[in-house]
Amino acid sequence: MTNRASNGFTMTRRRFASIAVAATLALTGAAPSIAAPGSMETAQKIANHFASIRTMSGEFVQFDARGRQTGGKFYIQRPGKIRFNYDGKSGFRVISDGDSVILENQRMKTMDLYPLSKTPLKLLLAERIDLSGNRVRSVKEEADQTVIQLVDKSAFGDAQITMVFDPSTYELRQWTIRDAQGKDTTVMVFNVQKDVALDQSLFKIDYKKNIELNKKNRNR
Repeated sequence: MTNRASNGFTMTRRRFASIAVAATLALTGAAPSIAAPGSMETAQKIANHFASIRTMSGEFVQFDARGRQTGGKFYIQRPGKIRFNYDGKSGFRVISDGDSVILENQRMKTMDLYPLSKTPLKLLLAERIDLSGNRVRSVKEEADQTVIQLVDKSAFGDAQITMVFDPSTYELRQWTIRDAQGKDTTVMVFNVQKDVALDQSLFKIDYKKNIELNKKNRNR
């Protein structure tokens, strides 16, 4: 199912995550490889650090496969909760309450609901980020960044996610989700605040509204 925001970029289940994880990375075009044991250790250390952050808020810029740009604010609470509020007239937002993820376009009056377990956010928002079971396709360690590429058929299907971290602080800088058609959606985060108090209403999904809107849309 596809939802289109007012600025024309397309949001799909595999590409919204947007958040949710890089404008152009050499690794995303590289041939698949298996991470070496030493690299795996680095990857798990970074994952453990990222998972230790219970709450996070900040701003993001998102680029689609055609280079079109949008942005907004995001909020994360582990485990399982996230909210992306997109700028613009569409009132587009992505919300996960720990069980489900909803993509809502308030201007178009559409709401698409998915199980969290079937989206790439499943891995990013887990209580513990488990990189076992060949989930790590490759790890590239450079002086100014560490790039980790993940695959998980249960969450991504044929898509893959590439995350970029600061090599000294292990802070997440950006991520890219490549869908089954080879199209990339990139999210870069900035002005990030960690371990902040968040209003729980941010992560509330209006299931009744979702049912009513979808019923009306089917009857059109």
